Amino acid sequence: MDELIEAAREVQGRAHVPYSDYTVGAALRTADGSVYVGCNIENANYSNSLHAEEVAVAEAVKEGHREFDALAVSSGARDGVTPCGMCRQTLAEFCDDDLPVVCDEGDDRTEYTLGQLLPNTITEEMLE
Repeated sequence: MDELIEAAREVQGRAHVPYSDYTVGAALRTADGSVYVGCNIENANYSNSLHAEEVAVAEAVKEGHREFDALAVSSGARDGVTPCGMCRQTLAEFCDDDLPVVCDEGDDRTEYTLGQLLPNTITEEMLE
């Protein structure tokens, strides 16, 4: 997981955060070992802002990946940031409940599963 944390930290430098000054980076590893990164991209109206996890998922899906085995999230504050609810639901579209989600706390980290972060998620089966 160290390589994922490092990738999430590295991509933070590309974040566009003129309003919050709160950089976030995410690194998503696919089932075949490829890593896709994303950073947050703010917009003046806020609702059009993109979250780092969404950007990483979009990059991977754009390249044909649909199976993921780990995610790391890091903020410039190294405060153990977790994916927001919207990002958790986006991850749940492609990932099982047991997806490890590692949150950077500087010299330490906390690991959750997606199921712990988003229990009883909305699924395709629920829509039928």
